[in-house]
Amino acid sequence: MKVIPTRTLRYVGHMQMLPTRTLRNVAHNTDGSFCVYGDTRRATLTPQMKLRMLTCDHPVSPDRYDNKVEEYLQCQKALVNALIERWHPDTHTFHLPIGECAVTLEDVTLILGLPTDGLPVTGMTMSSFEALRAECLDQLGVAPCEEECRGCCIKLTWLRVLKENLKLTDEISICRYVKCHIMLLIGTILFGNKSGAAAHWKFLPLLRDFHSIGQYSWGSACLAHLYRALCMASRFNCKEIDGPLTLLLGWAWIRLPYLSPLPREPCNFSLVNMWRNWERGDRRYRYLTLSHFRKAFDELQEGQFVWSAYSVDHMDPNIIPPEIYMQSVIWSATVSLVSFECIEWHAIDRIRRQFSFVQGVPSQEQNLDKAHGEVLTGPKNFNWATALTHSYLLITQQYFRLIMLTRISQSHPDPYYVHLA
Repeated sequence: MKVIPTRTLRYVGHMQMLPTRTLRNVAHNTDGSFCVYGDTRRATLTPQMKLRMLTCDHPVSPDRYDNKVEEYLQCQKALVNALIERWHPDTHTFHLPIGECAVTLEDVTLILGLPTDGLPVTGMTMSSFEALRAECLDQLGVAPCEEECRGCCIKLTWLRVLKENLKLTDEISICRYVKCHIMLLIGTILFGNKSGAAAHWKFLPLLRDFHSIGQYSWGSACLAHLYRALCMASRFNCKEIDGPLTLLLGWAWIRLPYLSPLPREPCNFSLVNMWRNWERGDRRYRYLTLSHFRKAFDELQEGQFVWSAYSVDHMDPNIIPPEIYMQSVIWSATVSLVSFECIEWHAIDRIRRQFSFVQGVPSQEQNLDKAHGEVLTGPKNFNWATALTHSYLLITQQYFRLIMLTRISQSHPDPYYVHLA
């Protein structure tokens, strides 16, 4: 069998907390990048390829939004790479020896504290620089020059300088400050692109009505971008990965606690806060390698993966604010995830055990056709809310299917699970 060479991937890794009034507190990712291997699931690997790890060569910047890559981040890139190798784009799930699993809307809500029940994050995308300037002038009071933008993206350095120089003397300046902060979150932890240095301005019109910002389903849009990033990274010719990888790491550490660093903070909401500054205490975890995580996944046993991670058996129910559970009705929905051009499928029918349901034989994978591969490259002046395929998925999203099956009291080997090669 021909050996498919591995390739370099870059992704965002460092965790840091930043406050926000509108999108709740989340663990913030700086926009630094470093290298990992790509998908080798379909390749035949030699021992040398399995053990070789690429090194990082990025400057350490004093800026908290810029690159900051240190030795302890090697273990994070190794874990992300091992998860990519287990991801199947057709099913939108990780395939492990114990069955299929995935990051869900429940995970997004509890790990990052983002709302998942609300208006779809979609609308118009425009490639006009004049339109970008007009939107910034209207909402932020100033506009960037062309050197402070990258195509349709606003450089994070410009947003950061604007935010730090705002004087919070009235409600208008406070609103501008929060909008700058949200755009920084969008460009890093929520919808970061491969440059790690800019945020697409398509999100800015959604912030016009300050008091309606929290009415959008930011959580489902964030999850859509994570699914899209994993699908792209699983391709043999992909060299980079972007997206909300703080969410992915938090999910892996909660679901696979024996593969997580020791939490430094007490368990509180949002749950990813537990691993804030973990690298200062758990020195052992810093040196875990890709081969370590690959071996752990290959030998994963029933009981090592926490299917019901947020049940009272594993977590103090007083930690989660009561209003968060008001959104729980859609967490087990088999539904499309929408974020402008990005459309992905929330395949809960394949991972029912994560919601304490009995897992039956999964249904056929949802075919998203061309919508699954849509990307924003080149000029695209388009209203995605009126696109034919997107409109159909948005309509069906209003009639999502909830799983109403027999609950199980504890995890056990699933006799119905069909292991896919």
